[in-house]
Amino acid sequence: MQQIYDTLKMAHRAGIEPSMHVLYHKEQQIPGSINYNINRYFAHHEWVSDESGMFLYHYDEKSPKDNYIELRFCVTGNKYCYDKSCSGCEDLPTDCNGKQTTIDVFNFYFSSTFLSQFTNNTKLKNKKDEVLAFKFPQAFTKLFPICGKKRNVLDALLNHSYSGALENIYINAKVQELLLFSMDCLVEEKQEGFACKFLNDDRSREGIYKAREILLQSIGNPITIKELSRKVAMNECYVKQGFRELFGTTIFDFFQQQRMEHGKYLLYEKGLSVTDVSEALGYSSISHFSAAFKKHTGLKPCELLR
Repeated sequence: MQQIYDTLKMAHRAGIEPSMHVLYHKEQQIPGSINYNINRYFAHHEWVSDESGMFLYHYDEKSPKDNYIELRFCVTGNKYCYDKSCSGCEDLPTDCNGKQTTIDVFNFYFSSTFLSQFTNNTKLKNKKDEVLAFKFPQAFTKLFPICGKKRNVLDALLNHSYSGALENIYINAKVQELLLFSMDCLVEEKQEGFACKFLNDDRSREGIYKAREILLQSIGNPITIKELSRKVAMNECYVKQGFRELFGTTIFDFFQQQRMEHGKYLLYEKGLSVTDVSEALGYSSISHFSAAFKKHTGLKPCELLR
């Protein structure tokens, strides 16, 4: 994985292609948000490499604002289809049986500013917490295999059908899910099943994942937990407990975090006014939105306007 990554990176800096060309590119570079690069390459010769991921903890005690976590992934053997008549895909990444075998390279960057929202006023219980809070005192790099959970997320990032604002909401949520799963590589722990026993049932887990999708679809139209539980036909307590166990956060914190991340996108990438963004996210007043945005990001909404 490192060999492929280094070859592609060096070629990119030199402005040349290492016997391959880019089939698909997607990136985000928003200050204080999740930043990423997704590149899909077509290789003119066969690459032999194990699919793997890399967790990089960039730490400098003297420059805490420059600390960040980076995730790298390299996936080989996927397919890319040029045929625009194929289910109307219009050259989007697909997992069909097209002739273009690809090398898919993912880079995700999580700044200390972004991650602080998850660790402020939180008791640090283990190495994972210390890393997220940048309290672990040494930089390190760790390689790990791509398990089924991570592979599903990476495939979803390439094979979704969202576009525009909904694509931004979807990708940011998936990338955070990938970070959650990647944190498991930091310690060797035996899985002992779910603490919430009802999650051992496939139907119950599907209900929690459905609840998450409903929340993402309701970014501009806030929904109560009671309404959410009705939509997934589950007990409110089960929905709250299951959500926290599967995604490592409460329903409220997840929803607020996704709203604010989408707000950053609308302000910085789309150039919408603070008034328009406030309305798009379902706030009753600009002042309420501005206060929530400042609390979440440490910035005033106007500071992200170009």
